[in-house]
Amino acid sequence: MKNTLIAWLFCLPFASCTSPVTQMDLSGQWTVCLDSTDVGMDASFGGKLFDTSITLPGTTDEARLGTKCTLKPALEKPQLLHLTRAYSYVGPAWYSREIQVPSDWKEKDCILHLERVLWDTQVWIDGQKVEGHEESLTTPHEYDLTPYIQPGKKHMLTVRVDNRKRYDMSVNDLAHAYTDATQVKWNGILGDMYIKAVEKTRVESLLLYPDAASRTVKAVVSVYNSSSQTAPVNLSLQVKGKDDSKSYASVEAQAEAVKGYSTVEQTCQLGDNAPLWDEFNPYLYDASVELVSGKSTSLTTETFGLRDIRHEGNKLVMNEKPIFLRGTLECCIFPLTGTPPTDEASWEKLYASAREYGMNHLRFHSWCPPEAAFNVADEMGMYLEIECSSWANQSTTIGDGGDLDCFIWEESERIVREFGNHPSFCMMMYGNEPAGKGSNAYLTNFVTTWKERDARRLYCSGAGWPNLPVNDFLSDSNPRIQAWGQGVKSIINAQAPRTDYDWSEYIGRFQQPMVSHEIGQWCVYPNFKEMAKYDGVMRPRNFEIFQETLAENGMAHLADSFLLASGKLQALCYKADIEAALRTKDFGGFQLLGLSDFPGQGTALVGVLDAFWEEKGYIRPEEYRRFCNSTVPLLRLPKLIYTNQETVKGSLEVAHFGAAPLEVTSTAWTLKTKEGKTIASGTLAHQPVGIGNCIPLGQLEIPLDKVDVPSCLTLEATLGDYANSWHIWVYPAAVQKVADEAQLLMTDRLDAKALQRLQEGGNVLLSLRKGSLPAEVGGSYSRKYAQDQCYCLLLCPLPDRTPESTCRHFSLCLGRYTG
Repeated sequence: MKNTLIAWLFCLPFASCTSPVTQMDLSGQWTVCLDSTDVGMDASFGGKLFDTSITLPGTTDEARLGTKCTLKPALEKPQLLHLTRAYSYVGPAWYSREIQVPSDWKEKDCILHLERVLWDTQVWIDGQKVEGHEESLTTPHEYDLTPYIQPGKKHMLTVRVDNRKRYDMSVNDLAHAYTDATQVKWNGILGDMYIKAVEKTRVESLLLYPDAASRTVKAVVSVYNSSSQTAPVNLSLQVKGKDDSKSYASVEAQAEAVKGYSTVEQTCQLGDNAPLWDEFNPYLYDASVELVSGKSTSLTTETFGLRDIRHEGNKLVMNEKPIFLRGTLECCIFPLTGTPPTDEASWEKLYASAREYGMNHLRFHSWCPPEAAFNVADEMGMYLEIECSSWANQSTTIGDGGDLDCFIWEESERIVREFGNHPSFCMMMYGNEPAGKGSNAYLTNFVTTWKERDARRLYCSGAGWPNLPVNDFLSDSNPRIQAWGQGVKSIINAQAPRTDYDWSEYIGRFQQPMVSHEIGQWCVYPNFKEMAKYDGVMRPRNFEIFQETLAENGMAHLADSFLLASGKLQALCYKADIEAALRTKDFGGFQLLGLSDFPGQGTALVGVLDAFWEEKGYIRPEEYRRFCNSTVPLLRLPKLIYTNQETVKGSLEVAHFGAAPLEVTSTAWTLKTKEGKTIASGTLAHQPVGIGNCIPLGQLEIPLDKVDVPSCLTLEATLGDYANSWHIWVYPAAVQKVADEAQLLMTDRLDAKALQRLQEGGNVLLSLRKGSLPAEVGGSYSRKYAQDQCYCLLLCPLPDRTPESTCRHFSLCLGRYTG
């Protein structure tokens, strides 16, 4: 039971204070023993040094320990499904080293901190088991070593890490918190690892609840007293700008801390001009609490931003302004290490790439990143959606009373406790695409409880579904140009090209904001030049297979051409998907799968960036930002193919979710040939542009009678610093006679007549009939061949896929039928 301390006493002018953090770094050389037969407990491995050395932080993969990969490139699932570990190990591993904490720590408590471990840890000192064990996949593992060590004396510290699966939390181990599909099921210790000396009476945690409207922050301080005596304490809370050190508030209090935990709350006024946090102005504050008890001092500092994210009906609102989430997935894809980075430089590169391509949002699919990811997102103004490590579907379920139900609750509490102060932490879900008879009831309770407990972010039941009334926003896969299962019946396949469709009718069925789920998934051919980048713990066996298969079919010299052609088509598809979302009134946003490649679950090369978040060479970031940005001019046309006797009739509009309204009052447009010749141009006058979308810029009416040859024209609209363009195809209305048409033989078979015509120097147009080519050379297929060779079946990890079903991802052709 937590006790409540007395209220804060009075406000004081800001005064600086510092207190050095005392800790002993544990990074460096350790010894390790892989306990594949799990005998270490009975054999008392705790307290022993081992013969093999390892550098921590690090993993057994990086140390080249475990089973060495002997797989060769082959058309088999282990190589095709994902990147391949050079060395793999799943099981208990024991890590030991000598420690000696300083002798002047005698009056302190000693806490062991391990930033990230996969999955279970237990700890020994000199062979004596330390109380408890930790099992979080996403938050630090900590142990109180105080009863087991004597400052100034050498001890043997042993950590047992068991990366075997503890809970069946996802379909086929695909949740990215624990998987070999993206990150690997690594064994080791990542990030900060140290023993810290803390006071017997100390600030254990500081939770900060900002209110942008009132320019206030509520501080909830947890005080811990490990002694048996009640201790009088003085507390002071100070708030200042993180980067400019400007003072905003200072509060003091006196209290008595009883044994165990106590809490105190206080709301501080930061001033009417206190800056707010958002993607355009990510201003940060440092809140520091100093606790003085007798001769000891404890200091805790937390960073926060002054922001409010909520929904007004079906609109997402940040600090009273509408926002639009332009997002992509991050699925723990780090091919060099197989592990998420814990350094800020790696996240700076990743977020910078996302921002270059117009993104303001990342969804962490079925996992939660380390502290560094939040720190950098805070600084850069990125909006993050975090999930609690699960993808309960098919092989497991959520809400049906299993152990997973409890683990998700506990993991969500650990995530919020550890990362909840970060202003970038804007949204939270249980995880991805849930299933289970009791899932709706469980998730309703999950969302309801968190909304009541912590209003600092938005909550949703799960990514993809279900659309529950309690959700703050909806994650839905339907608003997209190629929905799951549509095949050739989708907008992009079954209808003539146009730009006047949106998702208003569908989202109008719901009362909450909607964010489209995993849209796109447009695959391209592999970039074989990328293979040279894989010099870490992962091997691109899948790329090697594709390269060999291409060569076997006599097309290796076309690899770059295939990449360029498929990449240009991919970019056009993403443009169509994103613009449809931007054209939808009051739409919440989109989440791509993805801006970067997804090398797991069947090698889905769905990104315009590779798995390293680097360009592939067929679209530059400034080109992508023309249709994916805070401000995007948009075109509504009922069709894009015309004759020269027709007139282009449509309208221009803009989606503007910038920092402030645009004062621009006119839009220029041009219609040009590919050679740059202007067919028509004009200017549309309009009002200044406010915040939102579907804002009209004006009507277009462009006669095409000046076009006298078949042409692909470019219609470009420019609004201030922002421009966008679209292709329009125009053909002469009169049917043109083909020269020497009588001399052209059109046939559906390469028979003696066709060969004779060719030998005589004539022209032959060969259009093969369906079924005329055998399967082994890429033609029509039999069911048996499809089951043996179809890439859809080889790459798809789900057990119920057949040639007649629809794959989640478009597959790679490489000269064979793709299903």
